[in-house]
Amino acid sequence: MQTIIGAIGRRTLHSFNQITTLFTFAYQLLRLLAFPPKTGLVPVRRIALEQVYFTAVQTLPVIIPFAILTGSVIIIQFSRFSGEYQLGKIIVLFIVRDLGPTLTALLIILRSATAVTIEISYMNVFNEMDALEMSGLDPLWVVCIPRLVGITSAILCLFIVFDITAIVGGYAVIWLFTYINLGDFLDQIADAISVADIIVGIIKAILFGITITVISLYHGFKTKQHITQIPAAVSRASLQCLGICLVISATISALFYL
Repeated sequence: MQTIIGAIGRRTLHSFNQITTLFTFAYQLLRLLAFPPKTGLVPVRRIALEQVYFTAVQTLPVIIPFAILTGSVIIIQFSRFSGEYQLGKIIVLFIVRDLGPTLTALLIILRSATAVTIEISYMNVFNEMDALEMSGLDPLWVVCIPRLVGITSAILCLFIVFDITAIVGGYAVIWLFTYINLGDFLDQIADAISVADIIVGIIKAILFGITITVISLYHGFKTKQHITQIPAAVSRASLQCLGICLVISATISALFYL
């Protein structure tokens, strides 16, 4: 019994220490972003644009069909309740408020979080971080900030793309290939969506971007000795990103809508 209690206590202390470290790391990055150094601006901008291209542009062929499929399924499932509830409000509730940001974050975790963790891990194992420091460059500025800006910007853009594609694309698919009468569906969406819905989506996207980047970089920096540690680091980073993003999504929805 004492062994179990001791294990739980050690695990709790380890989790608390890790969360504190993540908050400290995030604060350092945000402070560096708010007060950037005057050197190295050109490579930082270039790497940030490359990260946006990798995370956002190259993800479009995946996220657009996924959004259309998601929107079509949700509209079909809830169109049967249109007599009891306004369909537009239901779609805004499920897609704009919750599923849009969450599913976008999930796709970014599968694509970019794993890639960033692997990249930083390899740079650590092969001493590239030490080489940057020896050349007078701050790895937090040159390596971390472009990825933070790139991933956060990409999630914000992809969230908007997902919502618009899911609603408009799903409606178009149902209109073309089914006999379901949706009536004034788009007018219902326009009446149902509010400023609060847009603000909540933007807040979630920004927090998801910061969370995914910080956790991916943290686990990448922890991998320092052997390349065999990289798969475990990627797995831990992905699961932690998903868990914390779900907690953030539920917390923000509760604060705004309950």
